[in-house]
Amino acid sequence: MVNALLAPVKTAVRGPELAVLVLPGGTDFSYRPFSPLQGSAVRMYPFTASIQARFGTRVRVRQAQYRVYGWNGSQASPMPYARAALDRLAADHPGVPIAVIGHSMGGRVAAHLGDDERVTDVLALAPWWQFADWRQIRDGVRVRAIHGDADRVTLARRTEKGIAELTARGLDAEYLAVPGGGHPMLDHLGVWQGGTLQFVADALAAGRG
Repeated sequence: MVNALLAPVKTAVRGPELAVLVLPGGTDFSYRPFSPLQGSAVRMYPFTASIQARFGTRVRVRQAQYRVYGWNGSQASPMPYARAALDRLAADHPGVPIAVIGHSMGGRVAAHLGDDERVTDVLALAPWWQFADWRQIRDGVRVRAIHGDADRVTLARRTEKGIAELTARGLDAEYLAVPGGGHPMLDHLGVWQGGTLQFVADALAAGRG
């Protein structure tokens, strides 16, 4: 008989409270193969790393990759790969709510993923929202958008309009302007990075995980 005092103690391994899918940008039309070393992907690595470093085992973070660099009109080329990444994340952490964070074209991807019931939170960073992409986001999702008013690539006023419309629909949606902020998010790092970390912290604090 094994002495109970000498028997190994089994401790429950806690899973994450929240899963986060990070979605890099791209461009309007391009069939150039997507590379994890291209600028739009590299731009998001500090966000991915800082989230994991700040929240540790409470959060699991994964950065998506697409097949090609462009959205490509009605083909919406990134979407099958983004949805597959969402499926893998959900399969790895069943039942865990998922927050999506996207920059530029990735913000457009994030809005479209917002129709999935597993997605509870959407953060759009300088999103390329065309044709009212925000309307894809289902009711009940918490939405945050951060956009620089000096952006010459995507339109801050369109993002602000989208957030206002979501708020009118009854969603918990907020817009944060970055005075003088440009599209690459290389300025006002405390606002871009800090706002993203606060977004994740709020998702955890709200008990979504």
